[in-house]
Amino acid sequence: MTVKLNEKNDSKLLEVHLSGKIDKEDYEHFVPTVEKMVKEHGKIRMLVDMHDFHGWTAGALWEDIKFDVKHFSDIERIAMVGETKWEHEMAIFCKPFTTAKIRYFDHDKSSEAHAWLEGV
Repeated sequence: MTVKLNEKNDSKLLEVHLSGKIDKEDYEHFVPTVEKMVKEHGKIRMLVDMHDFHGWTAGALWEDIKFDVKHFSDIERIAMVGETKWEHEMAIFCKPFTTAKIRYFDHDKSSEAHAWLEGV
């Protein structure tokens, strides 16, 4: 699987680990988890950890657009942790599609990403 999810200790933090190329079926796993957490906690926070990530298939991109529209204001912070310049630019590109505060962190700064998500 190219998407692995980890809900952190019954909190409003969801860790999303991405690798390879995301396809439409990955959203069938991801979206219900997000919707359950939003129902339980209201706005949630997400850590998106990208390792050897190669983007989306066309079908997955469409699912991502639908997700962004539906959950435009359900996420308050997104920390994107990656390893390449295009992943940093992706964090900038995503800003118009959500009301969430978005920050990019290199992998060696992942502890800073967690602290930022916790509001420290």
